Amino acid sequence: MPRRPSAPPILYGAYALAGLSLLWSGYAITDLMNSGPFGLSVAIAGDIGWLSVMWAEHHRRGGRAVTIAGWAIALGVGGLLVLHGIDAHDLAQAIAGPFVVLVGKTVAAIALLVMRDPAALTAEQEAEINSVIRDGEHQARLRKVKREQQQRAADDVIERIEQEARITAARDRADFRITLDRIEMRAEIQRNTPIAIAPITAEHEPSTLANTPEQQHASGRPEPAPTSAITDREQPSIADLAREHVAITPDNASAVRAILAIRPDAKEASVGAAVRRARAEGGYA
Repeated sequence: MPRRPSAPPILYGAYALAGLSLLWSGYAITDLMNSGPFGLSVAIAGDIGWLSVMWAEHHRRGGRAVTIAGWAIALGVGGLLVLHGIDAHDLAQAIAGPFVVLVGKTVAAIALLVMRDPAALTAEQEAEINSVIRDGEHQARLRKVKREQQQRAADDVIERIEQEARITAARDRADFRITLDRIEMRAEIQRNTPIAIAPITAEHEPSTLANTPEQQHASGRPEPAPTSAITDREQPSIADLAREHVAITPDNASAVRAILAIRPDAKEASVGAAVRRARAEGGYA
């Protein structure tokens, strides 16, 4: 394990002078202000400020502004010590008082120079490096913010697409249910619609009805052949057929064809008029 280099002797001298400056300035400023602990706190505040500046200078923080602040604090404390000597009517105190503070500040500055690494970067070089680091950090954060904005925009588009897809799916489901309901209603109408009896004509029964004007009854008496009046009474009316077929057919033409298939004796114009009237009355238009 490498051995840690020892601190230069001048650093111990700087510590000793700093402690001596604290004691002397604490006494002199407290005596000058005649306010007891309050005056001592002013002296301690000045010395703490001075030590803080020394730490910043040692770590090369703040640059020239820190150095100027350190000397300003030292001169301020020295000025209070001069006032203390004048207030005590003692010229020696007025001269020697700030001497301790100024010597301590000077030795501390020399100690910092001695402890500084000769190969260390200058303040300007470190400032340049810090500037490059700041620029890189700025670009990285800027790219991060842009990515977040693009992600939020993409999320908005995706959410809008999903909402439109849900609406379309809901419409499709509604159309599907309505179609099923219509199919079920048509099937129900067909089940409940009475079966129309087709007229028995010579075309359907050529061997029995067309050639036999009358049939023998079981008792031996001739039975009259069916007449057109009987056939008309057994067949449903055109109006009834129109109402039934309008309810189960999508258009008038289909209904007319279905009715003519049941009543071939009816006229197509009359059937069409009945179908149109039935559709208008039933509200199927």
